Amino acid sequence: METLAFIPSPSAGEIHLGPLPLRGYALCIILGVFAAVWLGGRRWIARGGRPGTVADIAVWAVPFGLIGGRLYHVITDYQLYFGEGRNWVDAFRIWDGGLGIWGAIALGALGAWIGCRRRGIPLPAWADAVAPGVALAQALGRWGNWFNQELYGRATDLPWALKIDPAHRPLDTPDLATYHPTFLYESLWCVGVALLVIWADRRFKMGHGRAFALYVAAYTVGRFWIEYMRVDDAHHVLGMRLNNWTAIVVFLAAVAAIVISAKKRPGREEIVEPVPPGAADDDAAVEGEAAGAAPDVTDKPVKDAGAPKSGKSGKSGKSAKTGDSAKGAESAKTGESAKGAESAGGSASGDGGSGAGAKKSSSSVPGPGAKSGDEAVGGPKS
Repeated sequence: METLAFIPSPSAGEIHLGPLPLRGYALCIILGVFAAVWLGGRRWIARGGRPGTVADIAVWAVPFGLIGGRLYHVITDYQLYFGEGRNWVDAFRIWDGGLGIWGAIALGALGAWIGCRRRGIPLPAWADAVAPGVALAQALGRWGNWFNQELYGRATDLPWALKIDPAHRPLDTPDLATYHPTFLYESLWCVGVALLVIWADRRFKMGHGRAFALYVAAYTVGRFWIEYMRVDDAHHVLGMRLNNWTAIVVFLAAVAAIVISAKKRPGREEIVEPVPPGAADDDAAVEGEAAGAAPDVTDKPVKDAGAPKSGKSGKSGKSAKTGDSAKGAESAKTGESAKGAESAGGSASGDGGSGAGAKKSSSSVPGPGAKSGDEAVGGPKS
């Protein structure tokens, strides 16, 4: 076949960062994990969760998912590792490719359940938050198949066909160089699934695991027809590849989960993560500092800012500061001298008549020559 255009395959399956070799397959998996944690964390916070929770639970979910994905691949394709002339040690060479998404989701969910139980949060709410991120992680992870030149489709001469090197071509078509890039089809499909879940979650306020079930159902639809195009070795049951049957069963289970959950628990969770003791006060303090909240000083004594510093008036100012201002207030009331007015004006709080030195009354009225908190008008200057 003559192809007008094609997608080239990498000349090597690894990237060298100086002396450190980095497998392209592993790089795609790592980038996918970071993307899932980032997007899932943003969605979790928007649902009312605390920062860092998604990453903490991912510490449990990711290793379990990798183990589960590898186990599913080795079990369903055991002839690649335990057949005649095979080396069983290759089953541990995960960097060479071979992760089954079905096992990754199943065992990864177990790890996530352990992490959620330790944090005291519901697994369905966490799964809803990370569902689009998981789809995005798959979209990035599928490019690892491009680095390894594996899991491609039937031969084709379409302009977007993928060129495969002779060493990686099927045994029955060694002379055909271009094939359907099923890795690209699935990558684009997963991006579409992520966008679908985000839209549906915003539109219908999906909760109690329904957003995650929608991701599973939508993914299996695409996986069915993409799997049907692949030409790599696989077990067949009743004329269909094993992964096609798995996709059908998982799709039906996901749809059933959506229907049952919507009837039994409509709406979504109001609280997705309990606040630890003392965390609410810490958050309030941080918000107060960020808003520039000023400390409350209404119950603190105001320093005397207007009293003279010298002469006898300083003495009366001291008397007013300690609360004994009745004498000065009485003097200001009768107008005997400016000394009493200054004494009344030296009061820091502007209150009088309640001091211990009051003889005639428990309250006093400032004289007309004194302003509260200011110097007496017309008083002698020292």
